[in-house]
Amino acid sequence: MKKTEKKTSAVKTIKRIIGYCKPYKLRLAAAMVFSVLYVAMNLTAPVLLGYAIDGAVGKGNVDFVSIASLLLMVGVSALCSALFVWLMNLCTYSVTYLTARDMRRDIYGKFGSVPLSVIDSSSHGDMLSRLINDVDSVSDGLLHGITQLFSGLVMILSTLGFMLVISPTIALVVVVITPLSMFVAAFITRLSQKQFREQSQTQGELSSRIEEYIGRQKLVKAFSFEKSSIESFEEINERLKVCGQKSQFYSSLANPSTRFVNGLVTAAVCIVGSLSAMSGAISVGQIATFITYANQYTKPFNEVTGVIPQLQAALAGAERVFAVLDEQDESSEDDCAVIEGKSSGSLDISHVSFSYIPERPLITDFTLKVAPGRRVAIVGPTGCGKTTFINLLMRFYDINSGAILLDGKSIFDIKRSSVRSQYGMVLQESWLYNASVRDNIAYGKPEATLDEVIAAARKAHIHHFIERLPQGYDTIISEQGGNLSQGQRQLLCIARVMLCDPPMLILDEATSSIDTRTEIKIQRAFTEMMKGRTSFIVAHRLSTIKEADIILVMKNGNIIEQGSHDELMAQNGFYRELYSSQFAPS
Repeated sequence: MKKTEKKTSAVKTIKRIIGYCKPYKLRLAAAMVFSVLYVAMNLTAPVLLGYAIDGAVGKGNVDFVSIASLLLMVGVSALCSALFVWLMNLCTYSVTYLTARDMRRDIYGKFGSVPLSVIDSSSHGDMLSRLINDVDSVSDGLLHGITQLFSGLVMILSTLGFMLVISPTIALVVVVITPLSMFVAAFITRLSQKQFREQSQTQGELSSRIEEYIGRQKLVKAFSFEKSSIESFEEINERLKVCGQKSQFYSSLANPSTRFVNGLVTAAVCIVGSLSAMSGAISVGQIATFITYANQYTKPFNEVTGVIPQLQAALAGAERVFAVLDEQDESSEDDCAVIEGKSSGSLDISHVSFSYIPERPLITDFTLKVAPGRRVAIVGPTGCGKTTFINLLMRFYDINSGAILLDGKSIFDIKRSSVRSQYGMVLQESWLYNASVRDNIAYGKPEATLDEVIAAARKAHIHHFIERLPQGYDTIISEQGGNLSQGQRQLLCIARVMLCDPPMLILDEATSSIDTRTEIKIQRAFTEMMKGRTSFIVAHRLSTIKEADIILVMKNGNIIEQGSHDELMAQNGFYRELYSSQFAPS
């Protein structure tokens, strides 16, 4: 990226962050007002101290009454300064946390509005890092920097005005020397910006690796992959350490460098001020006031360079946050209809083609007609397109060409939520969340009564197991159902679908984690539930789909055979080969 493009990108990022602050502009305005008052109180004290010093110059000329009065005023101004800076920080931090809340809410909501392909193609750990770490960087860095820049600008302009009134000559010396600190800061900023961007990206990579390592701990241990996982973690962690050290080293040069320049300013003020005092141009008290003002004039430059690391990290984090927010949402559905009641279950799939990657076709010219109430089984080798076909039916992905008609109407003319509400899905990978057993079963129908939940659990043959739990249906399930077996989690997911009672079913390896005895019971329950409902059954165990009305045999994204079990066995084709391979004697 060219320098001009980087600068433009940074400006756009800052503008977008400021846009998040707009709803809280009254608080920001209050913070600015308190900032001005804080600066005013800070500038009052040096003048009063200067007068006090002038009142003590000369033997026997000390005006104790006047000095005491001036010192009292200095104390009052100090208290007012502390009050105003507290109020300023109160307003600033409230804006900071509210803005961070809004950013998190938007990015979390974005996860639900983008196409599933965006989620599937991204590291979940990296997305979590953007939601948490990068938003924290924005709130801790850039927003604080904006308020500091404002108060610093007010301080610079105010002190400059006072110094010009006291002595234009000395003020000119300060103004000439001080910009050196800005040149130094700008040079160091360019060095550190790249490192902060790399640091933010590496943090996301590290979060992703940690999430994988902790979430898949059983697999790690089962394959004795601990050493390799630790080595991979250490490699990323080492890169994070290196880029973190570089970014901190470069940015840490800014503050001492500017302080060195500020020391030159103070020395110049003392020298020129002393010469001016000797000629009678200014008083000793004015010199003291001028030195204080010179320090206050240069202080904002120090503060700005001191927050440069936070500013850089904030910009890098904001870029990653806005990259997610800028992802294209799923296509608009403003003119789409809603299915009233339940679908009849009629599906007409005509010449459908789809590919995840354009140059790698997966499903080509797929055509199928399914009458209401039919049970359709889909079999085939791994990667042939079985699950992809289900994703297209549910509009998790949209087809590249062709048409899918539900009850004679294109699914593109029906709202996605309405299409998906017609299906009940039981997947191979069960999903439960940290809540009660009852809440997990009623996930798709929150208003269900306890009797309805129990009836669904009975159909799924898990009621007796639930009754034996410590609190029955009120027992809390740990995250991802960690306190249940895989089979028990699967049964709860089946009960969830049975409670929703959808007009169409999708069973994607739904009984793969259940023992043979329980599977027989579940198959009977499924048979009862599938009566009068269009059902799609994806299975590797061909014994589970022998009773299907029609079996689709897929290979390389195409239907190469279709018919009943007996018809396909009689054809002596690919299906018979698959079936024989499962039941051939060892």
